[in-house]
Amino acid sequence: MKREVHELERQHLRDEIPQFEVGDSVDVHVRIVEGDKERVQVFTGDVIARKGSGTRETFTVRRIVQGEGVERVFPLHSPKLVKVVVRKKPQKRIRRAKLYYMRQRVGKRARVR
Repeated sequence: MKREVHELERQHLRDEIPQFEVGDSVDVHVRIVEGDKERVQVFTGDVIARKGSGTRETFTVRRIVQGEGVERVFPLHSPKLVKVVVRKKPQKRIRRAKLYYMRQRVGKRARVR
């Protein structure tokens, strides 16, 4: 039973996803359908979390818009995800698996160093 599920999941895994880690700044290109029109929207921010495995793997991207923090959770292997572009790696190695403490940071302190 488990083997059949793993085989089925393996068929839906994506190959073209770049290597990115928590703390990286990324551009996430997402396909959005509005009525009969379809467009690609870019969400730019810092990766603050990755969790799950296989087809259920997700990552959380956070950015500041007009002084307000906005977070979105993206399924890594979703067909709505067009591509992920790594813009910047942090200068220092990130020593945390989740950067939830960034939610309390404001201004220049809200940057990943």
